[in-house]
Amino acid sequence: MPTAHNESSGDAEAVVQAGTVHGGINLFGRAAPPSPPPRQLPLDATRFVNREQTLTRLDAALPADDATTAAGGPPTAVAAIAGAPGVGKTALAVHWAHRVRRWFADGDLYVDMRGYGPGPALDVGQALDTFLRALHVPAEQIPTDTEGRAALYRSVLTGKRVLVVVDNVSTVSQVRPLLPATPTCMAIITSRSRLSGLVAREGASRMTLDVLSPDEAITLLRGSIGGDRVNAEPQAAADLARRCAYLPLALRIIGERIANTPYATLADFVADLALVDHQLDALTVDEDELSDVRAVFSWSYQALPGGTARFFRHLGLHAGSDISVAAAAAIAGVSLPRARNLLDQLTAAHLVQNPARDRYLLHDLLRAYALERAQAEETPEQQHQSRRRVSTWYLWMAEEGRKIILPYSHAIALPPAGPDVPLTPPSTVAEAMAWFERERLNLLDTIRLADELGDYDIAWQLPVVSDGFFELKSYWADWRDIHLTGLRAARTAASRLGEAANLRCLGDAYWRTGQRETALDYYRQGVSASRDVNDHWVEGFSLRGQGLIHEELGQIEKALNLYGQAREVFRHHGITRGEGMSLLSLGNCHRARGQLDTAIAHYQQAVAILDGINDQWSVAWASYPLGLAYQQADQHDEALKQHQLALKLFRRFDDRRSEGLTLAALGDTYHATGQHDDAQRSWQQALQILDPLGDPHAGAVRSLIAQAERAK
Repeated sequence: MPTAHNESSGDAEAVVQAGTVHGGINLFGRAAPPSPPPRQLPLDATRFVNREQTLTRLDAALPADDATTAAGGPPTAVAAIAGAPGVGKTALAVHWAHRVRRWFADGDLYVDMRGYGPGPALDVGQALDTFLRALHVPAEQIPTDTEGRAALYRSVLTGKRVLVVVDNVSTVSQVRPLLPATPTCMAIITSRSRLSGLVAREGASRMTLDVLSPDEAITLLRGSIGGDRVNAEPQAAADLARRCAYLPLALRIIGERIANTPYATLADFVADLALVDHQLDALTVDEDELSDVRAVFSWSYQALPGGTARFFRHLGLHAGSDISVAAAAAIAGVSLPRARNLLDQLTAAHLVQNPARDRYLLHDLLRAYALERAQAEETPEQQHQSRRRVSTWYLWMAEEGRKIILPYSHAIALPPAGPDVPLTPPSTVAEAMAWFERERLNLLDTIRLADELGDYDIAWQLPVVSDGFFELKSYWADWRDIHLTGLRAARTAASRLGEAANLRCLGDAYWRTGQRETALDYYRQGVSASRDVNDHWVEGFSLRGQGLIHEELGQIEKALNLYGQAREVFRHHGITRGEGMSLLSLGNCHRARGQLDTAIAHYQQAVAILDGINDQWSVAWASYPLGLAYQQADQHDEALKQHQLALKLFRRFDDRRSEGLTLAALGDTYHATGQHDDAQRSWQQALQILDPLGDPHAGAVRSLIAQAERAK
């Protein structure tokens, strides 16, 4: 079989430590248990007011129960719910989706495309990436381009029953790649736009959701404040519904306020709203999305205690669409318990939603209103301080995660966190990775906003400390883009250190996606910049990165020279892990030349160095090729020993691809020593791992299994 190649990147610490250690488990050819179907729907709306006509139309749009019947219909069922902001499109879509989700046995997917928020909309490529991962596609198989992702997404859904909810879409192009192409799936879309292109081309069933009828609005008020109060003042209740523009969002906010004030009359509330409405007349402008609800929002906002109102408007300054308790504490400069209490108050008032544990978000309209109040009531300096606090919180939390996941990666000096930045560092690799995954979109938004607002230090530092996560999880496009932003910010700030750090990361990103010439250019620039600021870590790994590319191109002499330079930099400056990785790379080159004794000597030195700093994942990466070298030298006992060690460590770190390659090599060694049953078991286990990953070595392993079967 072909020799496996070391694909470790310039810093090569990308690793997730799983909670389960797989050592000693033998699969004996059995397939892994199936992964559970994705179930991503948000919580169902409470006190949902009947939209019976629209619900009936949605029921009619369901795919046929029988796949054969469905195959004769449209390529996929698509329903589009259009309507004004605050009219209840998302609540309706999610409510109906919960009613029918059991019909979709293979799962349900949900994404908020953020088409109308104050920040940028979610890129359709990012949405496809998220869906593919939820459908258990290995990250290594997900293409980097949107077209490739869309094609793979359609293929994965073929023959499945999956419900896809795409919320808050602004344009047809933002949703079209997310549509399944199989008649047993269904997509439901919400938008303020009519999405006429979907109706014309995809045959979507369009439903335009109007505001509630007066009777429906009164019904919603009854659910909030009680029927007795409505019956006692029917005209005042009707006036309240009218002043809420019959929008469910505004009615829920006003209903909660009234419910908490049991001794006031509804007429009192009508008078208060009329006064607020009169005060806001001067703010009314054409095409103002808040014009119908600003009076209700302002009335509720003015009733908040001063600290709660300040906290609410600070939430409007957050770059991302959702926020954690700790990030909310940072942006407002309050303690964690205080932030939790304030969020509970705002949630009870229906000004903030709590879709998941410790996660909060504002409806688009409320987020726009909170930002409006912040801009009106906070000075530009206060707004900047608030945003700076929360971006510093993201920076330091990412740094704490980096130190847990990648303890030997590039460390840079960061600005002080300050007493108003409540840090809760992760204690395990699993916790750190989970934090990065939860905050991934917020990290992207924070980097973007920091660059826009001139916080260039944050804009170049946050990509560097987050680098390993994006590489490890194969978020290839995001990984490249954050460092392009980081490089631009560093150059704007005249930070040569920031340039060096992001240049090296860009070299890795372009190398991992097969763009070798671009990667070489960034690595070379990284060497130059790093020497200007005496950053020997970046210098050494930029040299080694160039060597990896020349080795791939078969230019072994160039690779050897670069690896030698990298080793000297690392050794001279005491960068122990870098020296170990350089020795590993030198060993690979000597093995490629057939100089097995020299290769083995380099690998042994690498293992000793890496074991000395307890970098066990890198020990595995050195033990694996050491085993290959012993195998080629017909020292099969030593080969078995090294491959078994590498296998144990790769399993501990849940490095599946490396586990598969090691199993394949282990099978080769067993076969060479006449242990044919053990060889077959190892190859079968290797194939079970490598085949789903689309690894090119899977074909060679399959051929070895077939040859062994024929030889029996």
